[in-house]
Amino acid sequence: MAEIQLSPARAEAAASRLPPLIVQAERIAATVMQGVHGRRRSGHGDAFWQFRAYSPGDSASSVDWRQSAKADRLFVRETEWEAAQTVLLWRDPSPSMRWRSSPELEEKSQRADLLLLALASLLLRGGERVRLVPGDIRAFMGRAALPALAAALMRPVPEGSPTLDPSMPRHARIVMFGDFLQPVPEIQAILSDFAARPLRGQMLQILDPAEESLPYSGRIRFDGLEGEAPLLVPRVETIRALYTERLAAHRDAISTMARAAGWGFSTHRTDQPPHLALLALWQALAPA
Repeated sequence: MAEIQLSPARAEAAASRLPPLIVQAERIAATVMQGVHGRRRSGHGDAFWQFRAYSPGDSASSVDWRQSAKADRLFVRETEWEAAQTVLLWRDPSPSMRWRSSPELEEKSQRADLLLLALASLLLRGGERVRLVPGDIRAFMGRAALPALAAALMRPVPEGSPTLDPSMPRHARIVMFGDFLQPVPEIQAILSDFAARPLRGQMLQILDPAEESLPYSGRIRFDGLEGEAPLLVPRVETIRALYTERLAAHRDAISTMARAAGWGFSTHRTDQPPHLALLALWQALAPA
C-alpha cells in the first residue's frame, strides 16, 4: 500500500469530478436509506476524551470556550462515548487501484471513492462522526459536511504518512476500501496494528472483474503498476485455473485474519451495482 502523490494534472482532474461524484454518492445513499431507519443513538459516559478542532455541523453548545480562548480557533470538548461513535474511513491510494480492464468500467479507485462517500453520507445523516485516515485529523459531522469531506478525500496523502494515526480515537470503527492484493503478511501487519488500538473494522475488497476471472487468451504481457517487472505469459488460458485458485486462497487468508480480529471482510466488483456493497457495509456497521 505505497503512498503516492497526485500530479497537479491528476489532482485537478480529481477535483473537477467532485460535484457529480457527490451527487452520485448521495443518490446511492438515498437508495440504501429507503426503509432503513437512522442510527442516531443517545450517548452515555461523560469522561473527557480530547479537544478537537471545531468542524462544520458541530453545535455552538459543544464549543469549549475556555480552551478556544487559548488559541486562534474553536475547539470542541469530546467525551469518550462521542469518540467511540467515530467511524474512520480509509481508501487504498496505491497505483494498483488506478486500473480497469475496459473503458466501460470505473477504475477501482473511482468505485472506492464513490462507496466511501456514499457510506459517509449515510453515517453523517445518522448523526455519527466521520474521519478520513491517514492524513486528516478533522472529524466531519452533519450532512452539510459531505462536500468538505469529499474535497479532503481528493487531496493527496503526504508521502510517508503512517496508516495508523496516534490521534485515532480508541474503540472507534474503521472501514477500509482497497484491492488488498499485496502479500498477506503486509495485510496482517496493518490489520494487527488497527486491532490493537483497538478498532473494530470492516474490509471491502474492490476488484475489476478481469482480476477475478483472468478472461484473456493467447500470448499476453502483464505490466505491473507498482514497479513490478513485466510478466510474459505464452498461453494465459493454461494458468487460469491456478490463478483463480490462488486468488481464492488469498481471500480466504484475509477473511480468516479479519474474523480472528473480530472484523468483517466482503468483496465487490466494479461491474456490480454499488448500492449492493453499500447496503452490506451499512448492515455490518449497524449496532447489535
